[in-house]
Amino acid sequence: MIVSLPDLEATGRLGGALARVLRAGDQVALRGDLGCGKTTLAGAILTALGAAGPIKSPTYTLIEEYELGALRVVHADLYRLRAPAELEGLGWWDYRDARTLMLVEWPERAEGLWRPDVDVSLALADDGRRAHLRGISPRGDEVVDSLRP
Repeated sequence: MIVSLPDLEATGRLGGALARVLRAGDQVALRGDLGCGKTTLAGAILTALGAAGPIKSPTYTLIEEYELGALRVVHADLYRLRAPAELEGLGWWDYRDARTLMLVEWPERAEGLWRPDVDVSLALADDGRRAHLRGISPRGDEVVDSLRP
């Protein structure tokens, strides 16, 4: 499924739509080049889920956690990882539980150790940005199908 994102408001709408259908245990990959809107989309999802204040990019901390009632959201940016084995030092496996929604930027850095349910690939386009969403698991298919008009 391809979604046109001509401006920040459109990105916010997509984030809100995703927030309505994502749930604890879901794993979301956010792919794309630098500056294509991965952190902006993650922030829109987090805001729609009720995160207060500015959403920090986890570029240097690698992981930001948000406790939103019974839901824990982990926003990870793996850009600075040199090898998938470094995930162990981040406590990566501690986040893989039934109460945690994971939003992972640069998921290819965890190749072979992590498999998302939903893959969101963002790219710059002539009219702003485009998001290509696809399900990787049956749960991911359910999420993407629920977003179709």
